[in-house]
Amino acid sequence: GEEFINEVSTIGRIHHVNVVQLVGFSSEGSKRALVYEYMPNGSLDKYIFSPSGTRHRPSYFTWDKLNDIALGVARGIDYLHRGCDMQILHFDIKPQNILLDQNFTPKISDFGLAKLYPKEYGLVSMSAARGTIGYIAPELISRNFGVISDKSDVYSFGMLLLEMAGGRRNVDQKVENSSQVYYPSWIYDQLAPGKELEINNSIEIGDAERKLCIVGLWCIQMKSSSRPSMSEVIEMLEGDLKSLHMPPRPCFASSQPISVRQSCMDSSLSELSIISEHDELS
Repeated sequence: GEEFINEVSTIGRIHHVNVVQLVGFSSEGSKRALVYEYMPNGSLDKYIFSPSGTRHRPSYFTWDKLNDIALGVARGIDYLHRGCDMQILHFDIKPQNILLDQNFTPKISDFGLAKLYPKEYGLVSMSAARGTIGYIAPELISRNFGVISDKSDVYSFGMLLLEMAGGRRNVDQKVENSSQVYYPSWIYDQLAPGKELEINNSIEIGDAERKLCIVGLWCIQMKSSSRPSMSEVIEMLEGDLKSLHMPPRPCFASSQPISVRQSCMDSSLSELSIISEHDELS
């Protein structure tokens, strides 16, 4: 259908080390297939999530490796936004759509929801929200949060960074402490000056982890105009932790324990406030 044709036409334009390569495709009647380069290490989610919700990383999957993966994904998104003849907005950045090759080089995949726009277009028109709930930018649901643009992918990338840093999903009702249900809120308070930051009851984390958290929080600012561009995100990830400042508190973040059903969006959006990586909007 339309999604299949969209993915073929979009990814056929792309040639970047951090974007999965389309090898071929087949379309015969109702049978359609896309053939991509083989990614032997699967998707990123299996390395940062475990069924129990605790951190699940092989010993060789170090913080330096996580930072390299974060940088690779950022460079891939930046290429989509600025490196092609048309601007490509992905609209579905999440761990399940980041594939890893034999060297754990990250490759952005799944362009079924992507949209192409001339680079000179400042505004993006869209008749319906698209993306995965939990990663979808607020402006895709309500224009009160800003215009739809490349900053919508920045928001999704920020949620991805926080999940990489925390080793857990951004919303997890299984945690023992209710204040930790919404991870971005909890981690913001943990980053307060003078606090020893611990993630998942582990030892105090270092600069690499702290950097991922701070950059992630910048990316998930509710107003799209308050988020950095992907090129600025790359500079932040490549730079020194000392050069980073704490962002304003994201609208969802609160010093009080919250439930998954609470949000700063208007009540008409309440049906979207339970966040699940399995629920997609198209």
